[in-house]
Amino acid sequence: MAARRGILIILSSPSGAGKSTLAKTLRDWDPTIAFSVSATTRAARPGEVDGQHYFFRSRDDFEAMVENDEMLEHAEVFGNLYGSPRAPVEQAIEAGNDVLFDIDWQGGQQIRNSSLGRDVVSIFILPPSIAELESRLQGRAQDSADVISRRMQKSQAEISHWAEYDYVLVNRNIEAAAMELQTILTAERMRRDRQPGLSDFVRGLNLEFEARA
Repeated sequence: MAARRGILIILSSPSGAGKSTLAKTLRDWDPTIAFSVSATTRAARPGEVDGQHYFFRSRDDFEAMVENDEMLEHAEVFGNLYGSPRAPVEQAIEAGNDVLFDIDWQGGQQIRNSSLGRDVVSIFILPPSIAELESRLQGRAQDSADVISRRMQKSQAEISHWAEYDYVLVNRNIEAAAMELQTILTAERMRRDRQPGLSDFVRGLNLEFEARA
C-alpha cells in the first residue's frame, strides 16, 4: 500500500510564460515526479520524440481515444488536438506517485472537474509583463511571426482564468519561481489529509500515554 496517494500537479500559463521550463526544473528537483505525456495531432517539431515529448497521433486515432473515454482531458488549440491519456495517470497516483501536467486552462478545468479532481494542485504562471511575454516567444525561435501574433492575441483570454487556480506565481526570475514551486509541492505533500498513516501514528502516541499512567 502506498504511503500516500499521488498528487496531480497542474501547471498552466499563456504560451511563453515559462510553464514548460518550470516543469523541467521541478522534475530535476525531484525525479520521482512522473510527467504526463500528452497526445497530440500536431506534427513533431525538430528533436521531439514520440512517446517522450508527446504521443503523436492522427486526428482519427485521437478522436477514437476520446470516444472510448481514454482521455482524462482534451482540447483543441490552434487547430490541433491535445489530451492526457487517462490510464497511466490513474495507475501512477494509486501507486503514490505525483504526476505533473503542463497543460492549458481548458485541460486543467476538465481535470479539476473529473473524478480525480480531489487529487489536483493547480498552479498558474504569469509573465512579469506582456512585453516580456512577447520577447520570450520571439526568443524561442520556434514559431513564425504569424503564430507568435496569434499566441499573443490568445494570451489575454488565457490569463483571465488565473483565479481558478490554487496558486499563482509571477515568473520574473526562473530560479526564484522554481523555488516557489518546490515550496508549494512540499507543503501540499504534508497536508493532513495526504498522510494516511497519521491517525495510526497519533493512536500509538496515545497508547504510550496510557502505558505511562
